[in-house]
Amino acid sequence: MTDGRDNAESRLVRIERLLEEGGHDVVPAWRRVTRGETRWAVSAVILVAIGLQLMLPHQLAAGPYWLLPALELALLVGLFVANPRRAEPGRRWLRWPGLVLMGVISLANGWSAVRLVVGLVRGTEGLDAGPLLLTGGAIWLTNVIVFALWYWEWDRGGPMARVMGHHQFADFLFVQMQSPETAPPDWEPAFLDYLYLSFTNSTAFSPTDVMPLSRWAKMLMMLQSSVSLVTVVLVVARAVNIFRTLR
Repeated sequence: MTDGRDNAESRLVRIERLLEEGGHDVVPAWRRVTRGETRWAVSAVILVAIGLQLMLPHQLAAGPYWLLPALELALLVGLFVANPRRAEPGRRWLRWPGLVLMGVISLANGWSAVRLVVGLVRGTEGLDAGPLLLTGGAIWLTNVIVFALWYWEWDRGGPMARVMGHHQFADFLFVQMQSPETAPPDWEPAFLDYLYLSFTNSTAFSPTDVMPLSRWAKMLMMLQSSVSLVTVVLVVARAVNIFRTLR
């Protein structure tokens, strides 16, 4: 009974909204042409990822510990100089340097994660609980940032394609898409929404309030949950073992 009453009320709210708008259904912002989102959040989070990589022990880095972070910083500065404000369709060529930047960050963090896991299994890493927790936390947080960037870059063709509203079907279903009355009329997902999605997926190891719809989105979320689970379990287990040994 409750579900039927709720459905009836939601239909009534929709009818009232249509009457107020002259009987014409409103196309949500995420399906129409809009202004591109600002780039400050993406740039700031990438700087955090670069800083976290520089904090890791040198033996976990690929090659000289400064090489990949320096390359990432150079790419970030180049992208910011070329387009400092918003993601705009006229600058779609910038997507490729952006993908290279995300690929380098992913490679650097993936290498560090693998080296850490191998070191924990062999017993060559994690001799002290404090540094181990900091290292594991830095890799885990960078992993959250990496997958947030990939979600943001691939959902409905990327930020510049989303500006044009070309893709009718979403790869990720946000709450505001299901219940548009809970958000402003100009709401559409931005980078911080994808960062939230990545964080909750890494902590809950499953979707929470954002549902993956396309197959690539499901596979990418499954990969992120797997990496996060392995990292957390091994690091925490090793740290607990160290604490017990000290006692």
